[in-house]
Amino acid sequence: MKTHIRLLTERYWFRLGVSLCFAITAALFYSNRDFVWMILSLCFLIFSIWWQLSLYRIHTKRVLFMIDALENNDNAIHFPEENTTPETRDINRALNRVGHILYNVKSETAQQEKYYELILDCINTGVLVLNDNGAIYQKNNEALRLLGLNVLTHIRQLSKVDVTLMQKVEFCRTGEKLQITFNNERGTVNLSIRVSDITIRKEHLRILALSDINSELDEKEIDSWIRLTRVLTHEIMNSVTPITSLSDTLLSLSDTHDEEIRNGLQTISTTGKGLLAFVESYRRFTRIPTPEPSLFYVKAFIDRMVELARHQNTCENITFHTNISPADLIVYADENLISQVVINLLKNAIQAIGTQAGGKIEISARCNDSEEVLIEIKNNGPAIPPEIADHIFIPFFTTKEGGSGIGLSISRQIMRLSGGSITLLPGKETKFVLKFK
Repeated sequence: MKTHIRLLTERYWFRLGVSLCFAITAALFYSNRDFVWMILSLCFLIFSIWWQLSLYRIHTKRVLFMIDALENNDNAIHFPEENTTPETRDINRALNRVGHILYNVKSETAQQEKYYELILDCINTGVLVLNDNGAIYQKNNEALRLLGLNVLTHIRQLSKVDVTLMQKVEFCRTGEKLQITFNNERGTVNLSIRVSDITIRKEHLRILALSDINSELDEKEIDSWIRLTRVLTHEIMNSVTPITSLSDTLLSLSDTHDEEIRNGLQTISTTGKGLLAFVESYRRFTRIPTPEPSLFYVKAFIDRMVELARHQNTCENITFHTNISPADLIVYADENLISQVVINLLKNAIQAIGTQAGGKIEISARCNDSEEVLIEIKNNGPAIPPEIADHIFIPFFTTKEGGSGIGLSISRQIMRLSGGSITLLPGKETKFVLKFK
């Protein structure tokens, strides 16, 4: 490149010197009143100037043509380096080299941007980059998933999700930490948002980091219930067991014929044993075995669960519909533990429908865009009221007479241990969604 520049510079000064010589010669002939040679020198001078201007225009057009080609990502641009004048050949070689260098720089920049985009899409934190006018400059797939959108180009589009969410995001400031709760088709979403900023090319940009804290809240809540349940069951069993044992001992040793005393001891013993059995059922909530995951076909699994539910419940008014797509859909989880979850949901659905005519339970399974397996169980029985839906996963909470209130709690615990989640979607029908990551 330096050699080409040196040669072009030398030729430029040479042409300039020739033009200067013609100008001086014309001036000398004019001073000697030799007008013929003066006119001839002026012709050569004009031709020299025209020649330089022509070369300048040609080279300028080539440079502009090369810049336009680079802007349009045309990497096929190439100027001929043979069968031309030495000067044109040097210019073309220089332009080809410059074009090649600029194209390589542009390609490397595009590859780096793609590399950073792939990194953003691989992290579990949603990222939004927006300017002060609300235009979205950058976002990753996790941010779109958390917000429940497929396209996001401006912050105003968040109004489709939740107006309060849009307002808080639009007016958030650097250094703020926000916690926002909203509902979408996936259920209730709890977002934690951290705001930072950066200035690029004199433009102020805000960077929003979005995190789904549902799982964190669920884990803390479940852990709290487990600790409470362990303490309660331990204290109750320690207190009731001696009473039951003592009443049995007195019954075996007593030779009294007082029927009232014997009945009282018998009642104490029976009630104590019933209470121990009742407490033992709650201990299952804190003693779920460690999952042993394996791959299994969802369709065959769902078919077995439906047959089992049909045999356990003789409800002729209920029909089952399954839709597994694709038919060879597989999931990686502990099949025995997941079967407890599905059976419990089917049992609850059957009880909710009861003797209602035209009862229907729909079970579908699919894989979403994030390659997560979703199993949905829906029934057309009475919908769960919102004030009750907020408490159905709390241990010991039940609206059924004689219910223990731990079925859904155990189901949520199993899904958590399996790395997934269970969600009740809001709507006119009761629909539970099991998500396996």
